[in-house]
Parts: sequence; structure tokens; C-alpha cells
Amino acid sequence: MKPVAARRMVVARIAAARIAAARIAAARVVAALIVAAMQLTGLPVIAQPRDASAAATAPYAPVLASQEIELPRDYGSHPLFRTEWWYATGWLTTRGGESLGFQVTFFGTRLNLHGDNPSAFTPRQLIIGHAALSDPRRGRLWQDQRVERAGFGLAEARVGNTDVWVGSWTLARGAAGYAAHIDGTEFTMDLSFTPTQSPMLNGTAGVSRKGPDPAAASYYYSEPHLAVTGRITRAGHGDEVTGEAWLDHEWSSEYLDPEAVGWDWIGINLRDGGALMAFQIRGADGTARWSGGSLRGADGRLQILAPEEVVFTPQRHWVSPRTGIGYPVAWQVRAGARRFALEPLLDDQENDTRLSTGAIYWEGAVRALENGTEVGRGYLELTGYGEKLRLR
Repeated sequence: MKPVAARRMVVARIAAARIAAARIAAARVVAALIVAAMQLTGLPVIAQPRDASAAATAPYAPVLASQEIELPRDYGSHPLFRTEWWYATGWLTTRGGESLGFQVTFFGTRLNLHGDNPSAFTPRQLIIGHAALSDPRRGRLWQDQRVERAGFGLAEARVGNTDVWVGSWTLARGAAGYAAHIDGTEFTMDLSFTPTQSPMLNGTAGVSRKGPDPAAASYYYSEPHLAVTGRITRAGHGDEVTGEAWLDHEWSSEYLDPEAVGWDWIGINLRDGGALMAFQIRGADGTARWSGGSLRGADGRLQILAPEEVVFTPQRHWVSPRTGIGYPVAWQVRAGARRFALEPLLDDQENDTRLSTGAIYWEGAVRALENGTEVGRGYLELTGYGEKLRLR
């Protein structure tokens, strides 16, 4: 390459990087202003019917035990609820044989800053994107985040089918499955997820209790054993990948009761075709206030696990050198009659999302072992360890 052309290329890359940095900085300023406004208002939780006609009279819709999940309608957004997320996690294998973990998450948060203000400029919903690649060969977690208010071509989560995006980040469901596009500052992901099993309704027909008070609940379904194909880049180097994923879709208005500080959660694709979702909601003393889960057998039979059938026992802790927060990254988990040991792909899988959700949490790829033999792979999420988790 000629020196003049090389200099022009360098200048162009610097300019592009500055533009990208300016856009990210602007998004962070918007997010900070919105979060500050939310903190000032307190965002009270008030029960509301699930029909849109009552939207102007109360801020949030409740989870009702009498109203079950209905698919395909509930693949889409539920904007009357306080918070909602689509969570795709899983393991990837490059052509060179590397094992990587990945996370693609989109959140919808309903704002109630101005009551029934009819102005089109009144912010109604915040759309947040998180993405990460767990990279054991490099000993690091590639991570990025995006946040925008819904509307005006900035971001959206559509009703009726999974179609959520923030800026250029997208997750959409089509006839063949899901497609995700993430262009982070240091990495990219273009992944397709093809269902191989029917969705798994968690709790009672998709109504999942999260605490002693029945009001602490969510609508929740999972899609285990999604076949993954696609391409990733890390620092400009591209790789074709295949793998297996797990997708969670959950929405709620009162996810945690006032005494809860966070949760521990796993979604594991078992090698025999089965699937395990299990969680515990922790109180300030570290003990479980509520537990639950779903265990699907290789034959497709679904067992809904009661609180007393799920026990999380930490085995080993890791302390973040950046935040000083300690996380139990290795576990023994009892799920009904079965017992699993969980070991992380790498210890450092801490996500710092203070510029979007305000939270720091650990989420990463884990292996599941039974009697010393690997029987599955999936993801572990640990929240509320640095400070009490506050869902925006």
C-alpha cells in the first residue's frame, strides 16, 4: 500500500472511531439522564389490568395466575409491564476448535415519568442491549452495551412477535428461528438460532413465582437447544461458528419482593436432549427466599420444581480485580432427585453495565457435571452480590 493511501486509511479509521465514540457517549448521557429521572420519581409499582385501555390510569400491569402464556402471541413485547427481557446465551465453537460463551440480551423498561402526558416526545420505554463473548484462550470477557429510548427510529420492541432493536443491534424471530446482529466496539456477532424443541413454559403454565408473596412473579418461557450458526469477530479477526443456545423471555412488574437482593440462575442444555432451568432468589442474609425450576427429561416430560426441590450450594468464590466483588462461580445444585456440579468456562465473566442498567453482575458459560462426568453446558447468572439489585 502506498504511504498516501495508508495515511488516508488511518485517518478514515480514526474518524470512524471518533464518530462511534461520540454516538456511544451521547447514548450514555441520555441513559444517565433517564436513570436519574427514574431515581428521583421512585417509579411506584401499582397493579393494573393487562388490557391497554387502562394504560393511562396506572403505571404497570400485574402478573396474574389466572392468565397463562399464549404462544405465538406472547413472543412479542408487553409494554404495559415494568420490565421485560429476551436473553440468548450459549456455547460456540470456532472452526479452529475454540470454545466460547456468548450472551445477547435485550431489555424493555417501561417509564412512568410523566403520567398520562400525551406528548409524542414523552419517553414511554427504554430499550437496552447487552452483549458479551467469554473467551478463555485470551482470558477475557468481550462486552458492550447500548441504551436508547423507544421510538423516533432509535429503538423498539414490537408487540406480537420477537422483534427488538436498539440502534444497529437487533434480535428478530422469523419463520426459521431467530437472528441476532451485534456490532460492538471490539467484537461483532451475527448469529442464527434454529429451534429444535418446543418452548418450555416455566412455573404454572408460564406463570413463575419469585417470592413468598404471589405478587412477586413473572411470565416466563424458555427455548432450550437452539442450534446456532453464524460469524463473530474479535478485534477485527473473524471466525465462523456453530453451537447451541438457550433463549429466555420473561416479563414482570414486581420481580423481586422488598426483602430480596438478587438471584442465582442457571439454564443448562443437557447432552441427552433434556433441559434444566433453576433459580434461587436471595435475601440480605444470603439465604434463599424462594427457589424454583423446570427439568425437562430426554423424553420431553416436564417436571416443575417446587422451592424445596431446588438447592444452590456455593463451592468456590472468585473476587473481581476491578470491582472487588466476590462471586460464587462454582456450585452444587440439587434439582429434584438430580445433583449437578457447575464449573465456569473461565472465572472472569463479570458484566459491568452501570452505563445502561446501573448493575454489575456475573454471567457466564458453565459446564454441568453429574458424578464427575460432563452432562451439559449452559449459563449461570449471579446478581445482587455487590449491592442490592434494583430493576429499572
